[in-house]
Amino acid sequence: MISKLIDKIQKTGAPIVVGLDPKLSYIPGRILDRCFGEKGKNPEGAAEALWQFNKEIVDSVCDLVPAVKPQIAMYEELGIPGLIAFKKTVDYCREKGLIVIGDVKRGDIGSTSESYAVGHLGSVEIDGQKYSGFDEDFATVNPYLGSDGVKPFIDVCNREDKGIFVLVKTSNPSSGEFQDRLIDGRPLYEIVGEQVEKWGQMSMDGSYSNVGAVVGATYPEMGKVLRSVMPHAFILVPGYGAQGGKGKDLVHFFDKDGLGAIVNSSRGIIAAWKSASYSEFSDGRVGDAARAAVLDMKKDICDAINF
Repeated sequence: MISKLIDKIQKTGAPIVVGLDPKLSYIPGRILDRCFGEKGKNPEGAAEALWQFNKEIVDSVCDLVPAVKPQIAMYEELGIPGLIAFKKTVDYCREKGLIVIGDVKRGDIGSTSESYAVGHLGSVEIDGQKYSGFDEDFATVNPYLGSDGVKPFIDVCNREDKGIFVLVKTSNPSSGEFQDRLIDGRPLYEIVGEQVEKWGQMSMDGSYSNVGAVVGATYPEMGKVLRSVMPHAFILVPGYGAQGGKGKDLVHFFDKDGLGAIVNSSRGIIAAWKSASYSEFSDGRVGDAARAAVLDMKKDICDAINF
């Protein structure tokens, strides 16, 4: 699967993933009013608004970017209607030719971890017929239960040609409370990175592995170290834009050929219409604003890494 992502990055010239993390506060009144009018002011109406908002953004950027990353929590808070909107979003993005990274951060052990992996990346067989659950291309995985929690995902990846991104050094301010702790004189995130590289040997796909890593843009020096620790791992980089990361901070996350990483921006793109930087779209043209934000992000990153 990682080779498919790389092919899409090279074709679009954009090592960018758009985070589809919608909140009702990001959605203009014209969409909310229509969806609430059709479905009611309830979770069903709210979920329909998320879906329609996503669709407008995807239609506007699908020719510019290789991938999207819906964060399942934004949908789960609406219960079953939200999960239906999540599934509709995943399916629509795949129809548009986009790689879908399910930001689900699952992590458990044994049969539970296997069920999470099957639900998001694999398929179940019922009376001789195979059925896929959410059917993303990649999923994010929390490794802190150890190999028992990660290997079931790798097994499904190998069986279904899918991939994962393992949390190594996350972009949030408090990540260091645990991830930076020294063990035998070395930070925990570096030890986890070494393990990601080892896990990756179980699922190689060309020069890179289907086992990637999540490393926040907000920690560029740590990203430089982890790039060398994980030479075969593609790095998913959150924290660009709204969280403070810029293209110049990301140079060392990439390999010399401009590959090796893909950078996520969520509200910096999907809520761009509300930003003073894109005030010409403040009338609620979310798709046009998202497209402008993607083009600006692409230039910032590609200029920095000479891609």
